[in-house]
Amino acid sequence: MASLRYVVADVFTDTPLTGNQLAVFTDGRDVDDDTMQKLAKEMNFSETVFVLPAANEAHARIRIFTPAAELPFAGHPVLGSAFVLAAPLQLGEINLETGAGVIPVTLEREGARIVFGWMRQPIPTYQPFALAEEVQDLLGVRSQLPVELYRLGPEHVYLQLDSEDDVARLAPDFTALGRLTDACINCFAGSGLRWKTRMFAPVQGVAEDPATGSAAGPLAVHLLRHGRISSGDEIEISQGIELGRPSKLYARAAGTPEEIERVEVGGSAVIVARGEFRL
Repeated sequence: MASLRYVVADVFTDTPLTGNQLAVFTDGRDVDDDTMQKLAKEMNFSETVFVLPAANEAHARIRIFTPAAELPFAGHPVLGSAFVLAAPLQLGEINLETGAGVIPVTLEREGARIVFGWMRQPIPTYQPFALAEEVQDLLGVRSQLPVELYRLGPEHVYLQLDSEDDVARLAPDFTALGRLTDACINCFAGSGLRWKTRMFAPVQGVAEDPATGSAAGPLAVHLLRHGRISSGDEIEISQGIELGRPSKLYARAAGTPEEIERVEVGGSAVIVARGEFRL
């Protein structure tokens, strides 16, 4: 009988039972792909992580699963895994190997406790979203900015609505949205350095996500490219309120609208549980 230990962290929050839940199986060496997917479905969080030895100079390799599929990269699993794995090692920076490359996470501490982390994300590619009209018609909205698709592993689409209240009132038909596209749909509003967002991804097994780290970096890029913020501005993103899981994410993009040079996403996390599967 195999014993598989895991840690549960709430990510993009410093308050237990808020933010985005993450399960981290700290030793996935003897777990096959099918069992990983079944365990992710059993946990039923937005994502579940399995930690493996790195194939290069990273500190560890992580595999990331939604309840429905494996992802090459996702933000809150990287940040949460950094908190879980770096705590006993007393590292100031941890490098995590993902399907999208090695992600460095710089950690801030108060005494021995990690209180914040900044991950340097891959620079996304972007293009107009071919189904912009169909998605806007389905949601009953019109975006103030061009509707564009960003790729950094996951595919994220961005629609800027008129107000935060408009974002809060959204009530998507998830079945219809899932039939239309397998991209993650992000609807946001705000100004300056403060923004509110919601993310819908029914095909990924996540109808709505309480905190989406892989969407926060491209959102900063989108805002920079379209003149809503300046290079290096640190934006604060609120998400998850409608799910009863309020989250705070921070993001900054550096460069010019024509050439993005650096993308970083930050936040906190708290470990709330430890457990064991016996299979």
